[in-house]
Amino acid sequence: MKKTIYLPYSFLVFFAFVSFSLLGNNLHKGSISGIVRDATTQLELGGATVELLDQDKTAYTNELGVFSFMGLPAGQYSVRVSYLAYASVTLENITVSDDSTQPLRINLQPENVNLPDVVISAKAIDPFATISQVDLKTRPVNNGQELLRMMPGLFIAQHAGGGKAEQIFLRGFDIDHGTDLAIQVDGMPVNMVSHAHGQGYADLHFVIPEIIQSIDLRKGPYAARDGNFATAGAVEMTTTNRLARNFAKAEAGSFDTYRLVSGLNLLPLGGENSASAYIASEGIFTDGYFESPQNFYRINTLAKYYNPFDGRQKLTATFSAFSSRWDASGQIPQRAVDQGLISRFGAIDDTEGGQTSRINANIQHQYILNPSTQLETQFFYSKYDFELYSNFTFFERDPVNGDQIRQKEDRHLFGYRSRLLKQTEFLGLPLNAQLGWQLRFDRSNDNELSYTRNRTTTLEKVQLGDVTELNAAVYGEANLQLLPALRLQAGLRYDRFRFQYLDQLKPAYEQLSTTDGILSPKLSLFYQVSNGWQLYARAARGFHSNDTRLILEQEVKSSLPAGVSYDLGALFRTGRSLVWQINAWQLDLEQEFVYVGDEGVVEPSGATIRRGLEGMARWQIGQAFFADANVTYTHARSKTTEAADRIPLAPIWTSTGGLSYSPAEGWQASLRYRLLGDRPADEANNLTASGYFLLDANLGYQGRNYFVGLSAENLLNDEWNEAQFATETRLFSETEAVEEIHFTPGAPFSLRGKVVLYF
Repeated sequence: MKKTIYLPYSFLVFFAFVSFSLLGNNLHKGSISGIVRDATTQLELGGATVELLDQDKTAYTNELGVFSFMGLPAGQYSVRVSYLAYASVTLENITVSDDSTQPLRINLQPENVNLPDVVISAKAIDPFATISQVDLKTRPVNNGQELLRMMPGLFIAQHAGGGKAEQIFLRGFDIDHGTDLAIQVDGMPVNMVSHAHGQGYADLHFVIPEIIQSIDLRKGPYAARDGNFATAGAVEMTTTNRLARNFAKAEAGSFDTYRLVSGLNLLPLGGENSASAYIASEGIFTDGYFESPQNFYRINTLAKYYNPFDGRQKLTATFSAFSSRWDASGQIPQRAVDQGLISRFGAIDDTEGGQTSRINANIQHQYILNPSTQLETQFFYSKYDFELYSNFTFFERDPVNGDQIRQKEDRHLFGYRSRLLKQTEFLGLPLNAQLGWQLRFDRSNDNELSYTRNRTTTLEKVQLGDVTELNAAVYGEANLQLLPALRLQAGLRYDRFRFQYLDQLKPAYEQLSTTDGILSPKLSLFYQVSNGWQLYARAARGFHSNDTRLILEQEVKSSLPAGVSYDLGALFRTGRSLVWQINAWQLDLEQEFVYVGDEGVVEPSGATIRRGLEGMARWQIGQAFFADANVTYTHARSKTTEAADRIPLAPIWTSTGGLSYSPAEGWQASLRYRLLGDRPADEANNLTASGYFLLDANLGYQGRNYFVGLSAENLLNDEWNEAQFATETRLFSETEAVEEIHFTPGAPFSLRGKVVLYF
């Protein structure tokens, strides 16, 4: 039945795409087509503004940096190209002939950010990229975690010695470690399906922040290319294709913290069509600020080869390896601190910890079929190992040995992606369209949960099995300029899943399996009220990600519960140097799931609804001097029961912002704050997770071939709780379990110095 319903929609998307292409041909007229790149890294610049001077025509480069003007009478034309943080370029005397296309290759030179250059127009493919690009260019990044914090309203918490993936909060979600936020690096997924510790587990520690060239932040499930995990949004990071300069960085700081990073070009830098290759490495060690040393280390290596060939195609091949090991103190009960049994930085069980590793191989190819059509293809593979020891309840289950558990898996991840992008005209209207295919195959061997003691003795295997999950998807999306001030973006996506689980603890061989699919329509309207003032309205259907074991071992209403999301907002400029974005949103989910870590199960928790308001501002006070602020309010409720309808740990009020001064050379400085308000820790709102306000600062000097800097975290040395949970636990001396707030203390005041050499 599902095939007869859903498959015609897939063919409809394909038919519409082909129809757009055929109807868009302009007979006996010429065209201009080009590709815009960063002159230093040769990375394509998507979203660059391209103006056809003396004509009422403006185009924007697509995600592959390509633009086109079609249906042009023969003659001479001039083109102006601009992009945030790049010097504008004007090309004159471009000759266009009938029935021919004039190709252009445009390289933009990087320069300081200048907010008056920001173009706010309904014709832009992704107007929301403005905010993230300003942030990436003006805000300092001390570690990979701060790359995620680029998304306004997103907060993270570490609660296991630095090696475990961070807990994420966004749009009224306690996302755990990635259940509702899709994260990609160079098009390769970071989230792990049916993970040993939690669905969507996204460990970004293999990312070296110094080589991240761009970040695309997308809130909500509105992009057709986003599928699984993109309930609250998506983050897409892209590493640079080539290093502008070789570099070596050394850092040292409080609590025996050391970090070494280097990047080295393996081929000499040549022209725009020359091949390049580089290798980057990172090593980190810290004991942490806990009384029990964390003994944390992490080693990263990435090698990337880039070849643009003749300019009509591009090949990148990336290999990376990552390994990490750590000890942890875990979250502690407030009563143990109040009774003087331990300090804020002590531990009930300091034998927690873990180790993990990941090897990635990624090949991406882009090909310009003709001036208005591009094909992008990608193959990737990851080998991933994970082992984590935790103790959430201390002695509640086992008063003799304690409640330590081991979660472990050995995973192979294979993937394929391809999409066709087309710039043309439909009924005389400018059209950007894309059709994509995606395939992901996960095989998690020996996915385990066991009761252990002291990380050495296995007491009982609770869960042990092999997870196999296949996700195939097809999608289409069209951006149609209906009027000079009105743009329509419409998309349709179909996902098909096959879930398999082999329980190794059962005496008889029985491999459970099932399949399911879901159709996700997307619709957005962008309207330019006036120059520098844009309104938008968005609606989309997505779905909440699911764990294979839950689907096959427990009864659920739907293995792919749908979520319907709406956004209504505005992006506008006040004066020349102040850019704002405000919006209201709602997300209605028909089912959610809560991971119960110490039991190795995922439990359905019912339908939910979330509503919120978001405000963002970016202000250029002076040359290289910027201020920014973000404020979010969220109302999150369960629809299952009225008596206890709170969603535990869902953020209510958040705010981030700061000042930054970052000229190309000379002194640089920044002062940033983070504010997370109090929020319920349980459904009945009997326990409260305390909020916090933190100040961080950076000071440094950028020379021609070096940088020297000092960063300070928690300037006010506040006592704050980074991670908090309402948990029922029993201490060794207690006869009954007690439910209360358990927390991982946040870092006290700390300093870190750094020196960077460029050569």
